[in-house]
Amino acid sequence: MDYNTQRTKLSLPEYGRNIQQMVDHISATPDRDERNRLAKVIIGIMGNMNPHLRDINDFKHKLWDHLFIMSDFKIDIDSPYPIPEKESIQERPKRVPYPTHPIRYKHYGRAIEQMIQKASEMEEGASREALTQLIANHMKKSYLMWNKDAVSDEDIIRDMAELSKGALTLAPGTKLTDNRDLHSKGTKKRFQQRKK
Repeated sequence: MDYNTQRTKLSLPEYGRNIQQMVDHISATPDRDERNRLAKVIIGIMGNMNPHLRDINDFKHKLWDHLFIMSDFKIDIDSPYPIPEKESIQERPKRVPYPTHPIRYKHYGRAIEQMIQKASEMEEGASREALTQLIANHMKKSYLMWNKDAVSDEDIIRDMAELSKGALTLAPGTKLTDNRDLHSKGTKKRFQQRKK
């Protein structure tokens, strides 16, 4: 009896053992023209087996790469794409550094801090004031998302001044979006989504 555990390990098991045997057969075919013809047939079969790959850009390129991987890069055919290198396929991805910069107010998040930084670097003028107003309203919305208690405009303005080290200030008496409007918009949107 022939068990899968006794067979050679598949390099890409998602294609199955039959496709692997076809690739092995192509690799052993002596005529180069015949190998090229059979390779195109197998690429078509592999594409039919994985229709979800068609949504990916250059899915044909991916299929040709898979063909070379399944042959352990030993197949000698004319590929319409550059042949991948074995070392590049097996190399580990580069380590993504974890951000170590602490977030001062976690309920605002890092994105707000970055927006405040960019707004602080802008030249004085109407666009900077408009952006400051938008950031303040977004800060208020973020605050209410994580803290259901009401928040005063003065608290938001104070936090903005602290985060920008005094670079961003709103004009005295500036009114931010009302707490009830922020809550009702979110509730109304969720209610409409549930009705659909």
